[in-house]
Formats: sequence, structure tokens, C-alpha cells
Amino acid sequence: MFFRNLTLFRFPTATDFSEVDTLLPQVLLKPVGPLEMNSRGFISPFGREEKTVFSHRIGDALWLTVGGEDKILPGAVVNDLLARKLEEIEEKEGRKPGGRERKRLKDDLLHELMPRAFVKSSRTDALIDLTHGYVAVDSSSRKTGENVMSDIRGLLGSFPAMPLNAEVAPRSILTGWIAGEELPTGLSLGEECEMKDPAEGGAVVKCQHQELRCDEIDKHLDAGKQVTKLALVFEDNLSFVLGDDLIVRKLKFLDGALDQLEHADDDGRRAELDARFALQSGEVRRLFLLLEEAFKLSKAD
Repeated sequence: MFFRNLTLFRFPTATDFSEVDTLLPQVLLKPVGPLEMNSRGFISPFGREEKTVFSHRIGDALWLTVGGEDKILPGAVVNDLLARKLEEIEEKEGRKPGGRERKRLKDDLLHELMPRAFVKSSRTDALIDLTHGYVAVDSSSRKTGENVMSDIRGLLGSFPAMPLNAEVAPRSILTGWIAGEELPTGLSLGEECEMKDPAEGGAVVKCQHQELRCDEIDKHLDAGKQVTKLALVFEDNLSFVLGDDLIVRKLKFLDGALDQLEHADDDGRRAELDARFALQSGEVRRLFLLLEEAFKLSKAD
């Protein structure tokens, strides 16, 4: 259950989560209806088969999961059927349907096809740190993160969560680190980066499996390119790629962290999940506090 990405939001630490377990049963995921394209709602972090526990908390770390069901109706299939319908009308009636009629015919096709469409299930996990006032969503998509914030807002009635706001331009910090400026304690460079020429339509350079402190990289920096994504390692515990949007991608828990789980699976699946969640929430918190200091992240009001 380790997160693979972190899209982070801040919220006021005074936010009341005490009624979460009472409120969750009112906003659970419902099966998508025959004439609906999608459905969203909360599910248990332990999986859809769990029907009584819909959140999980260890200390001040809260785990919520949003589930989704989406109908799959390929546009090519709909357009092909519509083309056949239009051709049939033209042959039988000797006329070409206008734009309004075409739209009505397409809507009719969608309603006809929806009950027979395949349903794709999804889940998005969120780690909420109640003490430090941040949410980490397991997604690299800002839109997905915003949707989860909206779901939590619907759960609580009010939830003033905002994307991270850095007082120092993240791109300048990342560029400084790759150029040789001192990194925060415990942080070291990985072997991947992306650099862009800030001019509109400027060149983009992507490096993988590359020593980042080298003449080749320095030449790109001298040419004015700026770092937009940078691979980093936090102690021996985490590796990740940090973007200038402050989204953490390709998050991986390393041996330094995983060694703490050596005997966690001896007591069953739930105990193993508890141990993994405790480890993850602790490591993500340490990473967040490091980013907060390095980028001078603003507090939520």
C-alpha cells in the first residue's frame, strides 16, 4: 500500500476530523447506475470487501480512500454507430440530418449503450497529517488531488485545503541544487532530471541514469536551462523525483525504511498494513518537513 506519488495540500490544523467515522457511511461509493457514466464515494482503505471500517488512523495520521466507478464507452464505437445511423437515415429518407438531430441521435445511442458498458473501478488514497496540517494524495495529477479535496470537503462540510505555496521559486531551488549548492541535510542527488529553456517553446533536456554533477549538465545550465524535475534520495529511506510543481513522483521506499518491516507480516495482513501505514506516514512527514523548510512553504490560514 505504499504511495507511489505525493500531491500535497495544506489545511488549517484546527480542522475538526473527530466526526469522520460517523460521517463516512453517508458518503460511501455507490455502484454506478445504468444511465450514469460514473460514481464516486469513499471506500475502506482495506479494500472494497471491508464493509464496516471506512477509515484508518494511527496517532495523528489518518488514511482515507476515495473509490470510483467509470463506464467505458470508447468514442470510436459511438461515432461508428452514429455514422451507420446517419447513413441509414440518408438512404431511407434522402436527407442528411442537421446538427441538432445528430446530437439527439448521439445522446440516444449513449443512453442505449450505457447499461451494457464495461465498468472500470479505481481508488485514490489520501494520507492526512492532523498535526502538521497537510494531505498527501497518492497521485501525480493535480486534478485528481483537487477531486479528493472536494470529496473530503463534501464529507466534512468545509475543508479549506490549498495546494502548496512556496515563498521561493521551486525551479530556482532545484536548479541551484544541481548546480552544486548545498542540499538540505539528508538529501542527495539521484540520477534523473529534466531541464527546460525558460523561453517560450524552448528546448527540453531529459536525463536518466546520469551523474548530475558533470560537465554535460553544467553546459546546459550555462546555456540558461532551468531544472523542472530532479531525482533525489532522502537518507537511505526514500527516492523520488521532485518537480517544480512540488509534486513528488516515482516515490520508492528503500532498504533503510523497509528494514523496519522485517517482522511486520508475522501477525497477519491487518498488522502488516498497520506497520506499513505507520512507516509511510512517518517517512512522508519527515519529507514534508524537509520540503517545508527548503522551499519556505506557507502555512494554511
